[in-house]
Amino acid sequence: MAGMTSSARPLLNRRLAEFGTTIFAEMSALAVRTGAINLGQGFPDTDGPEEIREAAVRALRDGRGNQYPPGPGIPELRAAVAAHQQRRYGLSYDPDTEVLVTAGATEAIAASLLALLEPGDEVIAFEPYYDSYAACIAMAGGKRVPVTLRPHHGQGADGASFRLDLDELRDAVTERTRLLLINTPHNPTGTVLTREELTAIAELAVERDLLVVTDEVYEHLVFDDAEHLPLATFPGMRERTVTIGSAGKTFSFTGWKVGWVTATGGLVTAVRSAKQFLTYVASGPFQYAVAEALSLPESYFTAFRDDMRAKREVLAAGLAEAGFEVFRPAGTYFITTDIRPLGETDGFAFCRALPERAGVVAIPNAVFYDHREEGAPFVRFAFCKRTTVLQEAAQRLRTLAV
Repeated sequence: MAGMTSSARPLLNRRLAEFGTTIFAEMSALAVRTGAINLGQGFPDTDGPEEIREAAVRALRDGRGNQYPPGPGIPELRAAVAAHQQRRYGLSYDPDTEVLVTAGATEAIAASLLALLEPGDEVIAFEPYYDSYAACIAMAGGKRVPVTLRPHHGQGADGASFRLDLDELRDAVTERTRLLLINTPHNPTGTVLTREELTAIAELAVERDLLVVTDEVYEHLVFDDAEHLPLATFPGMRERTVTIGSAGKTFSFTGWKVGWVTATGGLVTAVRSAKQFLTYVASGPFQYAVAEALSLPESYFTAFRDDMRAKREVLAAGLAEAGFEVFRPAGTYFITTDIRPLGETDGFAFCRALPERAGVVAIPNAVFYDHREEGAPFVRFAFCKRTTVLQEAAQRLRTLAV
């Protein structure tokens, strides 16, 4: 009969069979249904700088970007990205051959993996990891090899944190390893890799001749004594590293979907070869606005970081008073918590019940693990919201301690 499909074969291909609707969609829908405060998905509830929004309006009105922009991105944005990397990190990139504009960092990750992997290649990623990593590795036909960031329950100045076991990383590398997928500052744990850790990773990549893709979208959100150090700045790494950045996290315009890749000409050409068959181009007028955003004075980036640090403290205090163990992040705008002090062990069940119990939505970290049992008691909250919203969420969460 017309329109019928065979029941012998699933409609979704086997590479993606393990991936259903994202947890973000599920929990955001739960927030809408219950009227809970949504601290699950990491998007701000206010727009970024007014002058940057107006720059996008000007571009629209002036007819800049309303038609297909150049495939690699508009020259103004590529030049601004190159200038940003040079100014902040001393990394020199040719804007014509070593910078590629993408539809957000998510496309940059997908295009990089699709371009650089052959079926069967192994990719090492730190778990818990951003959920698109697993799907993109699968779509490229690669095999993901997780190395787990493990919780350390420190006290006092050290605090609780998640840390990388460098021996475990070295042991994960095999003859089939093609690529390391590194995220620092790290979502969801808030870990910022140290100079010593990055030195060891760089030495391993050089020794084993590995490519590295680094997701650095939270580069401007590091707190306290932490420092963001691009892996491409380490000896032997510029020629083997694809560095990914994004305007969404830094300028609070996540819906614009403007990201970028910086790498050697050969790596950028490879990534562009895949990217051109994904979106081809995107976000035309917004590219002009982001070019201006990257040239904002240092005072903007300092104020942005200070504001997020203050918001971190508001939510962290509320979570601690509610009874959670709080892993205070050194970077990003997420806080991971341990629910076991509340007598809970199942993050999924806890998060699905939390909107009714306390009127707040969070994300179970287990969705970011291959080893689900490792992440079972951990729950992530986003603090990229208005301070008044965070204060209300903290007040609601404190009812869990009653």
